[in-house]
Amino acid sequence: MRTAFINTLEEIAKKDRNIFLLTADLGFITFDGFRMSYPDRFINVGVAEANMIGIAAGLALSGKNVYCYSIIPFLTMRCLEQIRIDLCYQDLSVKLIGSGGGLAYGLEGMTHHSIEDVAIMRSLPNMTVISPGDPLEVGKIIKESVTHKGPLYIRLGKRGEPNVHESTPEVKIGKGIIIYEGGDLSIIATGTMLHLAKVVSNILKKDGINVNLISMHTIKPLDKEILCKLSKKSKAIFTIEEHSIIGGLGSAVAELLIESGYRGFFKRIGIPDKYCLGIGNRDYLCAEFSLTTEGVLGCILKSYKKEGCNERQHCT
Repeated sequence: MRTAFINTLEEIAKKDRNIFLLTADLGFITFDGFRMSYPDRFINVGVAEANMIGIAAGLALSGKNVYCYSIIPFLTMRCLEQIRIDLCYQDLSVKLIGSGGGLAYGLEGMTHHSIEDVAIMRSLPNMTVISPGDPLEVGKIIKESVTHKGPLYIRLGKRGEPNVHESTPEVKIGKGIIIYEGGDLSIIATGTMLHLAKVVSNILKKDGINVNLISMHTIKPLDKEILCKLSKKSKAIFTIEEHSIIGGLGSAVAELLIESGYRGFFKRIGIPDKYCLGIGNRDYLCAEFSLTTEGVLGCILKSYKKEGCNERQHCT
């Protein structure tokens, strides 16, 4: 995902001289091409994330199109006050690019985990929150972001994420992507969990369960239209995210469903309300929270059968 971001931005920067890239002492090898091609539009502010946001705000007020990059905890939490006041209050068109969503930086410990960032960012007025599901979505989102008005947070994985889509999808900020269309249950996934959600959906389909699979890359604003359609035909709806179940995709979907009067079964699948105290790579830590094919599949099947969702009636 990170590679898709910088490759796309470099391509755009060839034609748009207003593109600026700021980093806080990170991404040296990743950004070498951009730095060498556009040295006057690349700024490394050093270990000073709060200053980076202030500089970005000044550049935006001067008519520049600014992208700020850092590891997610440093970007969204260390300089939250600056994001809130400098960017959101003034509604400035600055793009915040966060690397390492969820448990990607598992070997560095909980200080580098990103399990609260979506909740924090979506609570800020004027902020748009996006979590692409694969590198193909990242490339399209970055192209869309160039003309986006207002502050924008884009949550990326770390590196090596596989393509989920068979071909480059049509991507529009604020609109979910239908990957599979069925009638029994719906799975709504975001970010790095999209690949797992597709694997689980394929298994469910082989078991004769018709699955709607949605890539909800935009968490704020949420695609109300697609959720309305799902609520009318789905006996059960599950959300999957590599984020706390509090305040993220699951919470956003739940808020909309309850307000729309949905009477089916709904469950959030993600990281429970606790910090991960273990040390290990992403796969190891995801397994600790059952965010694996077996764990997610078991959770869905157990809930689906327990609630009588396999019968031709809505859950209550």
